[in-house]
Amino acid sequence: MLKVSEIFKSVQGESTCAGLPCVFIRLAGCNLNCRWCDTEYARQGGRDMSVDEILTTIEPLRCRLVELTGGEPLVQWETCALAARLIGSGYTTLVETNGTIDLAPLDRRAVKIVDVKCPGSGECGKFLESNLSLLSRNDELKFVVSDRRDFDWSRAFIADHLLTGKRNILFSPVHGVLNPALLAEWIISEAPTVRLQLQMQKYLWPERTGGV
Repeated sequence: MLKVSEIFKSVQGESTCAGLPCVFIRLAGCNLNCRWCDTEYARQGGRDMSVDEILTTIEPLRCRLVELTGGEPLVQWETCALAARLIGSGYTTLVETNGTIDLAPLDRRAVKIVDVKCPGSGECGKFLESNLSLLSRNDELKFVVSDRRDFDWSRAFIADHLLTGKRNILFSPVHGVLNPALLAEWIISEAPTVRLQLQMQKYLWPERTGGV
């Protein structure tokens, strides 16, 4: 059984799939306490659902792009079984994770969106660096940037691990904290291989929390 916070269909607001309709399966529980977390409600609670029940729930939503998110989806061991079932059922499956849990048990066909926590998050230094070798060119690394220190730290991380040109790398400004235009200027002048990412859902539905 899995603890499920919510299941809903929306527009993918982040990643290289931004703008596409997507079904989100938000799992409950997290092993971090990030300063910028915008899904605090998913840290606990949730309702018990089997893998079969989840697939039955999403089938009528008529969307073949699915994201497993949280919280931190990989704190629940059965998440890997869910991802494998989704992929086997013909769903393009994204898994958003904070990178602190071993990715090896996850089906290699899943698209991994890995959030590398910057200093401003309060959770820097917990990333499992062995996960980098498990990423393919289809996978993504995301850095949520709150200030110039986070930006410089992220560039150093990319350089130290020789990631330039090998992965999809996205820099996202902390919504309401860092001006996106300023981050764009930094990327243009100093990180030309990085993709700027805005949280589209924050602009489309600024008053909503859950279900987006």
